[in-house]
Amino acid sequence: MATSLKEVKEKINSTKKTGQITGAMQMISTAKLGQIQSHTVSYQKYSTKIKSVITHLAQAHFLSAVAQKNVVAEETEEQPFIDPQGKRNYFGLLEQRPVENVGIIVVTSDRGLVGGYNSNVLKQTMELINQLDFSKENIKIIAVGRTGLKFFKKQGYNVIHEYTGVKDIPDYKETKSLTRKVMAMYENQEFDHLYVCYNHFVNMLTSEYRSELLLPVTEESLGVKQPNEFEDNEVQVEMEYDIEPSETEILNVVLPQYAEGLVYGAILDAKTAEHASSATAMKSATDNAQDIISTLQLQYNRARQAAITTEITEITGAQAAIE
Repeated sequence: MATSLKEVKEKINSTKKTGQITGAMQMISTAKLGQIQSHTVSYQKYSTKIKSVITHLAQAHFLSAVAQKNVVAEETEEQPFIDPQGKRNYFGLLEQRPVENVGIIVVTSDRGLVGGYNSNVLKQTMELINQLDFSKENIKIIAVGRTGLKFFKKQGYNVIHEYTGVKDIPDYKETKSLTRKVMAMYENQEFDHLYVCYNHFVNMLTSEYRSELLLPVTEESLGVKQPNEFEDNEVQVEMEYDIEPSETEILNVVLPQYAEGLVYGAILDAKTAEHASSATAMKSATDNAQDIISTLQLQYNRARQAAITTEITEITGAQAAIE
């Protein structure tokens, strides 16, 4: 019985230590969540402004006009729209072409202990891949996070770029290199559509899977409703703009910022959901540890009481025998 009491006591002590660790991890994840949410608020204001500019140009049909101009330029060897200052031309991000290869940016965590966070995004992304109905050779994975990187390599998919070691509070500059890389891949026709897949933070207990078409940037992908012939002329006029500097100069600046913002926003949103999932998982683990300790403590008390009762019985029996 003494050995049994010792084993139970050791289990109680080890479970208490585990509970202390998970409790500390919960506090850390909760603190990180509070920090990243403040960054998210300021980013959303910036993102809204950039999308507003792009949407206005789309409503004026300028996106499709620029895209068509570049297609004609390629076919006839004419000059496409060029930035007057000689900067890089980003209008290739508007080009729509037959879809032969699909790129997918998948955002997962670098480590575990985050509950069902990773399994959810990987499962839903696999469903998206099945819906796209392309062979593995035509699916190009850009893996953000070690979990997704290991998963897709194990599944035999072509991982064309990996991005790991994302900070707990990502900054805009950190993701710019990734975005510039995937924009260059799109312009080089390594893939014809680019999706970004991640978990969107809803609240502490809930995250929502999202898959968004990042490239090409089109009026449809922006959700711009096209006016029809039955709309009055006043609405039609409101979609015409006088812009200084020119539309091409503005578009060439905001296009890369819009793409960079979408990628950064997805990673920031995913990291927020990751911290929330981690905090929830660690809270659940801590609560489970307390339940286990309560059960083991009851078991220990009963075993100790039984041992004491046995000793009293033996002493009483020995005394009766002597008498």
